[in-house]
Amino acid sequence: MERPELGYLLTRLLRTAMAREEPILANAGLRMWDYAVLSALTENAAPTQAQLAAATGRDKTRLIGNLDQLERLGLVTREPDPADRRNRVVSLTAEGRRILERCRADIREMEDDLLRDVPPGDREAFERVLTRLVDPLD
Repeated sequence: MERPELGYLLTRLLRTAMAREEPILANAGLRMWDYAVLSALTENAAPTQAQLAAATGRDKTRLIGNLDQLERLGLVTREPDPADRRNRVVSLTAEGRRILERCRADIREMEDDLLRDVPPGDREAFERVLTRLVDPLD
């Protein structure tokens, strides 16, 4: 018997992982796109909302609603860019970093549960291959 196509397999796995992530994020008062924005800001601030939109794959006009919500929650700040005051620099707050770290820990726990039947060596190989496939896409 032939194995199903990669798209089919990855889609099923993605849907399951996202369905398990949603309650974790909801418990923190976040939606999936909010989490994507916070994750994109972990390395450094985004010099423009347009660059943040590109980093997350979120439409610029829809990103504004996420940023408004995250700012209301005290998880990000938006300050004028000193180099170009028409732009806003988006940064994580200490609370935003704390919430993000808690969500990541809970998501790792969920992933451990999701992959519990995969032998450790296979899991390491699976994660390594996924990372190798995704890295060039960034």
